[in-house]
Amino acid sequence: MAEPLSAQRPVPLAESELYFVIARYLSEGWCRRAAQVLAQELEQCQLLRKRLHWEGNQHNRNHEELVLSSKHVAPDHLLQICQARGKRKKKEIPPSISRVASLFGAGRQSLLLTAKGDLI
Repeated sequence: MAEPLSAQRPVPLAESELYFVIARYLSEGWCRRAAQVLAQELEQCQLLRKRLHWEGNQHNRNHEELVLSSKHVAPDHLLQICQARGKRKKKEIPPSISRVASLFGAGRQSLLLTAKGDLI
């Protein structure tokens, strides 16, 4: 069996959490099979956040263990993050066209643009 991706290079925490919230989002929507495949891939590649043993040793987790230990992360957590960023952005820079808010905005309408005009 090939060496897990996480053994080849450390997985940044933000990247691991992003994979997890994507799988959580897919698990309650129209793409449940995709969520299952993603969860299997995350476990196989050891991309999920590890848990610390009481002695400080790290242990791999499966998707279900992470779901159970992260009950505060709802299936729509990723959607909530996107919506919250969109609302914050709308307050900083009003949209060119009212009532049109998209995650795909570009230039001045990009969700990655700060009030100062810099990209995050």
